[in-house]
Parts: sequence; C-alpha cells; structure tokens
Amino acid sequence: MTSDHDMVWRRCAYLASVLLPLVDQEPWRRSRRHERLRGWEIDTAVGERLIEVFGVLAAHAVALDASLSVAEFDGLPLLAVADAATGKRDFELLAGLPDTFVDAREEQAVKLFRLYVYAGHRSGLQLHQLSTELRYVLVVLAERAPIRSRTCGDVLRRAAEAGLPR
Repeated sequence: MTSDHDMVWRRCAYLASVLLPLVDQEPWRRSRRHERLRGWEIDTAVGERLIEVFGVLAAHAVALDASLSVAEFDGLPLLAVADAATGKRDFELLAGLPDTFVDAREEQAVKLFRLYVYAGHRSGLQLHQLSTELRYVLVVLAERAPIRSRTCGDVLRRAAEAGLPR
C-alpha cells in the first residue's frame, strides 16, 4: 500500500514533469531557455532535467511544510512553489525525500541534484541559476490564469487537457 507521503511525492513529480512542456506551448520560450542554459555552461538536457527535479523538490517541500495530504495538493498555489524554488536553501529541499523511488530515472535525478548541492561553488551557482529559471516558469504559468492565481491542480488539469503523459 502506498502512503500518503509517497502519493504527495508522485503528485509533485507529475507536476514538475509537465511544467516545461506547458510553458513551451509558446515555442520561443524553449529556445530562450536553451540559450540561457548554454550561457550558463549547462548542458540543455541536464539543465532541463535538473529544473524538473528542482520543481519536484520545491513542490514537495511546500507540501511538507504545509502538511498537505494528496487530496489537498491541488489547492497549492504555484507562487508558493515558485517562492520555495528561490527561497529555500538547496539542502532544505532534500529534506523529507521518499525512502524509495518508484522511478529509477527520478532517483538518479535526485542524486544528481544532491551532487550539485554538495559539489562546490560552480555547481552551487548553477543551481541558483536553475532555481531562477524554475521560478520564471512557475510565474509564467501562474500569470496565464485569467481570473485567479493558478494552483498546482490547475496546471495538472491543463496538462491533462493538452494530452501530456502521466
């Protein structure tokens, strides 16, 4: 049986996996992100994977701080996740990780993030740059909402409507 904590993690992972595809519905955003990553001397595939894992960790940290159940996760404001992406220390985002990962790719990405956290100055600078990129993505998606501040649930519904894989 899967615990509520593990289900919250899975929900955070799904949210993070759809952020870049949703923001890339405006194609110029992807090419601009790739330019920034190259300017920061970060491989685009590695950078995008780290942005995704950063998203999982930021959403998870906010959900844990608020003691959200999986049923309450959809009400989490995107801007709270954006604030965590740049407001929490990198090592704080690693607190409360699941004991085991269902997805080996996900586990590898978390290990890469952890390596960046503890590797030193240049890696720390790159993580800071990636956190600002994640914040930018979240703010763009939040500002697309016509009436109210967008929540994680709104983004997940939009991903389902766009046919993005689960």
